[in-house]
Amino acid sequence: MTRDAAHPPTTPGADILRAEGVRKTYRLGRVDVPVLRGATVSVREGEWLAIVGSSGSGKSTLLHLLGGLDRADADSGPILFAGEDLRRFGAARENRYRNRDVGFVFQFYHLLPELTVLENAMLPSLVGLSRLRWMSSRRALRDRAAELLETCGLSHRLTHRPAELSGGERQRVAIARALINRPRVLLADEPTGNLDARTGHGILDLLAARHAEGLTLVMVTHDASVAARAQREVRITDGQVEA
Repeated sequence: MTRDAAHPPTTPGADILRAEGVRKTYRLGRVDVPVLRGATVSVREGEWLAIVGSSGSGKSTLLHLLGGLDRADADSGPILFAGEDLRRFGAARENRYRNRDVGFVFQFYHLLPELTVLENAMLPSLVGLSRLRWMSSRRALRDRAAELLETCGLSHRLTHRPAELSGGERQRVAIARALINRPRVLLADEPTGNLDARTGHGILDLLAARHAEGLTLVMVTHDASVAARAQREVRITDGQVEA
């Protein structure tokens, strides 16, 4: 696999992500359902952290909050990225955070069915580009996407569409898409949960290779064997994080 200069090999160091006393409550009809009740977790730069817990424990909710995909309650503690408080982000900074600073991998892939593999992988790099910037940078972006897909073992699938791929291949496209903008943190929500054991191991090997190059990885899973691949594991119980 080609080494990415944006992520040289590292050992876990200072915190790159930290949630302090985070609270999240959902309103279901007339009922308030608290999911996170003052959860605190830190992620060191260069670390591979697994967040585990039973179904409905709030682990995916915590991941979405860390990634800026959802907002915590008004009385929640802060979520910090490299010392910046996500609560203070304006719209432009928040969008840049979700698009550039973090990458997302989901259990169900979320690929666009009408786009090819190459186009799906390129998609995040096109966000916010004017037509002029797209015209001037399209070759470099295509080359970047094609290189990532090659490292994911998909160089023969560039013109295929998601419906023509296996589950494991779709997840590999999703990983390439998550890495296209060279994020500092990859957030993976049950990345093997929709795959058979053999295919899932291949996905974990792919993630492990990127982590070995220096990428910070936060992974949600309910599978103990998957969590065992991480450097450190925390568990969510009753809306709080246990080391």
